[in-house]
Amino acid sequence: MKVVYDQEVGVLRIVFNNAEIEESDEGKPGVILDYDSDGNIVGLEVIESSKRIEDPRALDYAAKG
Repeated sequence: MKVVYDQEVGVLRIVFNNAEIEESDEGKPGVILDYDSDGNIVGLEVIESSKRIEDPRALDYAAKG
């Protein structure tokens, strides 16, 4: 998994795997989900993330289990 924040355009992108994106869908305004050819989510983008997330540059990571 990879998290990328592009401060110039204000987009936060989370990539779950490197599968080729077959289709993208704006599930909610400003949130785009990317799918592979099997319909699995491979990534998501938050457009204008600084307006939707308190600090898109801050990242807390926790693994459970």
